[in-house]
Amino acid sequence: MRRELDFTSKRKMFLIISVVLIIVSVISMVTKGFNFGVDFAGGTDFVFSSKQELSVAELRDKLVSADGVFENARISKMGDLKLEGDQAVSSFSVIVQGEDIFNAAQREELKAALPELKIESFNTVSGFAAEELKEKSMWIAIIALAIILIYITVRFKFSFGLGAIIALAHDAIITLGLYSIFSIPFDVSVVAAILTLLGYSLNDTIVVYDRIRENMKRFRKDSMEKTINSSINQVLSRTINTSLTTFIVVFTMLIFGGAGLQPFAFGMTVGVVVGTYSSIYIASPILIGMFDKSKK
Repeated sequence: MRRELDFTSKRKMFLIISVVLIIVSVISMVTKGFNFGVDFAGGTDFVFSSKQELSVAELRDKLVSADGVFENARISKMGDLKLEGDQAVSSFSVIVQGEDIFNAAQREELKAALPELKIESFNTVSGFAAEELKEKSMWIAIIALAIILIYITVRFKFSFGLGAIIALAHDAIITLGLYSIFSIPFDVSVVAAILTLLGYSLNDTIVVYDRIRENMKRFRKDSMEKTINSSINQVLSRTINTSLTTFIVVFTMLIFGGAGLQPFAFGMTVGVVVGTYSSIYIASPILIGMFDKSKK
C-alpha cells in the first residue's frame, strides 16, 4: 500500500501562514492601494513607439514639451528594443490619469508636434465610467461568490460551501495583495484574471470535496481527519499535474507576453499557485474543525 502524505496534522501551521499572508495583503491594500489603470482611475492610456533609442526620462521630456499634462504621467518601457525590418523600435506605455482626458483632435495635435513618435494605441476613459466600472466589478465578484456558495451547499453541505468560500476569499485577498505590494497595473483584465482563478481554484476544491464525500460514505468508522487526508492523497497527482501544466502556460505569458498581458498573466500565475495551495491546505482541512463543532 502506498504511503500517504500527512496534510491534515499540520493544518494549524498552514492556517497561521495563510492568516499572516492575508494580514500583510490587507495592510498593503489599505495603506498602499492599487496601481489602477485608466479603466478604474479614468484618463488616457497611450502606447508610443520610437525608432530612436529613448530612456523614460527622455521620452517624458519630449512629451512635456508638447503638452504639460504629461509631467505627471506614468511612463514605462515595454520590454527591450524590437526590430521592425532593419530598424530598431522602442515601445512605451504612457498613462495620464484623472480629468486630463485626450480626445481625437488632441491626439492629432500631439502626432503633429512629435512626428518622431508613433501612437500605436490610444484609449480614454472618463472618471464617471471608471467609477461605474469599479462598482460593477465589485458586484460581479459578490454575485459570483454567492452563486458558488449556493451551488456547493446544494451539491454537498453548507459546511462544504462555507469551506469553499473561505478558500476562495483566501485566494482573492492574497492575489490582490500581491498586486498592491508589487504595484502591478490593475485594470479590467485583472478582474477577469481574479474571476478565472476563482473558478480554477473552485474546480480543484470540488474534486477534493467529491472524493471526501465518497470516502465519508465508504469509511464511516474512520475519523474525519483520516478521511480528508486520504481523499487529498487520492487526488493529489491529478491536482499537481493540472496545476503544473496550467502554471507553465500562464508563467510563459507573464515572462514573454509583454506589458499588455502582464496584469492578467500575473494574476493567473499567482492564482494557480495560491489556488492549488488553498485546495489542499485550506478548503479541505478547515472542514475538520467544522465537523468537530457540529458533533458537539
